[in-house]
This record gives sequence, C-alpha cells and structure tokens, in this order.
Amino acid sequence: MTRFPYDQFAKDYLKELLQPLGQVETSRKVPSEVREIDVYFAPSPQSTSDTIQIGLLGKIAAKPALIEPFRNAATITEIRSCMNKLFEVFAQIKRQSKGEDNPIEESELPMLWIFSPTASDSILNGFRASTDAENWGEGVHFLGDYLRTVIVAIHQLPRTQETLWLRILGKGRVQKQAIDELEALPNNHPLRAKAIDLLLSLKTTLEVNQNIDQEDRDLIMRLSAIYEQKLAEAKQEGLQEGVQAGHRQVIENLLQVRFGALDAELSSIIEPLLLLAPQEFTPLLLQLSREELLERFR
Repeated sequence: MTRFPYDQFAKDYLKELLQPLGQVETSRKVPSEVREIDVYFAPSPQSTSDTIQIGLLGKIAAKPALIEPFRNAATITEIRSCMNKLFEVFAQIKRQSKGEDNPIEESELPMLWIFSPTASDSILNGFRASTDAENWGEGVHFLGDYLRTVIVAIHQLPRTQETLWLRILGKGRVQKQAIDELEALPNNHPLRAKAIDLLLSLKTTLEVNQNIDQEDRDLIMRLSAIYEQKLAEAKQEGLQEGVQAGHRQVIENLLQVRFGALDAELSSIIEPLLLLAPQEFTPLLLQLSREELLERFR
C-alpha cells in the first residue's frame, strides 16, 4: 500500500478478522532485503465453519497466504514487487524444508493475494490473469499456476454478503456501500463492532493528517455519522446504567432503614427487586416483613 493511514487500517482490519482462524503476522520481514509483507497468514488446523462469518476472505484464509492490500490501484511495478516477496518466501521455505529433510509440495506453498480497488484490462492481460467464476466469482483473477498469485479487483466483486469484508477495503462508492451494509448488520454480529471500531480509528487518523484529498474527506464525513450514532448510543446506555444504579441505591437504603445492616440474605434479593419499577418495589420494601421479602424474592 502507498498511504500509511490506510496501510495500518488494512493490516489491523485483516489481523482482527483472520486471527480466529490461524496465525497472523503483519509487517513480516523477508530475507535478503529490508522488505515487509503486509499480512502473512497461516491457518490453524480447525473446522472451517468459522470461515462463513467472513465469506470470501475466509475462503482465502483456508490456506497459507501473503496478503498485500492497496488503497490505490496496484501498478505493474507494485505487483512485481509483491511477487518478488512471494518468491523470497518460497526460497526460504524450500531452504528450511531441505534442511529438515522434509520436502514441501508445490500445492503447500502460500498464495499471494493482492487486494486492489481496481485492476485494468491491460494489467490483467499483461499478467495473463484469468478468472474462475464458478468457484470464486467475479473479480478474482488468478495468474499462472506456478506463480501462485491472485489479484482481487475489489470493485469488480459482486455486492453480496460473502464479499462484504473485502469490499470494506475498497474505496469511494464501493467502500461506502460496504460501510452501509456493515452498519445494517445486527448489533450482536460478532464482527460488526470490531470493524466499526477500526474504521473509526481510521477516521481519527485521517482527521489529523494534513495531506487528505476529497475522497478522504467524504470517507470522514460518512464515518462521522457512525461516530455520532455510537456516541448517542453510549450516552443512552450510560443514562440507563445511571438509572439502574440509582434504583439499586434506593433499594439498599430502604433495606438498611428497615432492617439495619445489609447481610447476605438481604443482599441476595436486590437483583430480583431491580426487575421491578420503583413504584412497585418501594411499597413492598416499606410494608413487607423481612421474612416475607425473603420468601418472595429469594
């Protein structure tokens, strides 16, 4: 990637989504030169049921992978640079397997996945890329078998639930649509809150960056709406917690006035009493005896 705020966001985002499925390394150094792989993923031996949550990204994570996400369309030079890093990893793996007398099959070598917002026909044709629409859908372009490289053109991906987690890494209209879909997920979705938190962190980083363009400003504006909504929800939740804390204090005070110190028995009925409205629990605490309260709410 060419721009640091998005580079860090993509690394953090992919790490968060992939770490339940295996070992994730970001900024992994490759030998011979001071170069880094954005994300290196090695799946753990487990059931593949978890991959359903992140759709196409989960399918990619079924095997070892080098992942290089780009904010702007990957150029010929950038694609070649990514492939060079892949070949360095191949050489390292081959050396290790030879030293351990444990030869590795070609099919066991990691795949390189280049996530690019777009990919021109000239670049795809120049690298002799081809699609496997039946198994992978549109937008996923495979280079020759021995190159073990795939270019994912994010803007070509179909707008489905399966591609959502990759389209979040797009830009412009595609990314905004994906953010809309993310926000529309149920609040209890296991990945919704994590992805939104990372996007809001990106918003904060962009806001302090002086070199932003109109596309960055548009993204900040879109994420600001989510931030305001989340702030309102947190405020409401805080108010509710405050009300609940106030009710608890009233109950404790009434119990202490009626029966002296709060012992273990009386403390055990506080939670059941909190299920009632103040107009319901107040007369009960004033009228019922200790024995009646314990019998009714324990």
